[in-house]
Amino acid sequence: QFQTVDGDTGSPEVQIALLTKGTDRLAEHLKGHAHDNRSRRGLLSMIAKRRRLINFLAKTDKTRASSITKKIEIKS
Repeated sequence: QFQTVDGDTGSPEVQIALLTKGTDRLAEHLKGHAHDNRSRRGLLSMIAKRRRLINFLAKTDKTRASSITKKIEIKS
């Protein structure tokens, strides 16, 4: 859905979408396993990486950054 060409795995949009999917999965896991601190740390690192990618995209192309944040429904 976010690929610019077929087989695209490296563009920031694809990476942001994959990280969002992973954070959603980990957040769901943590609802049932509240004391799983290793997973919590992984979740926080994934969120930080996603934020860095969004900031990079905002510096290089503001419209692409706002487009991806609207599509995956996160604040920019």
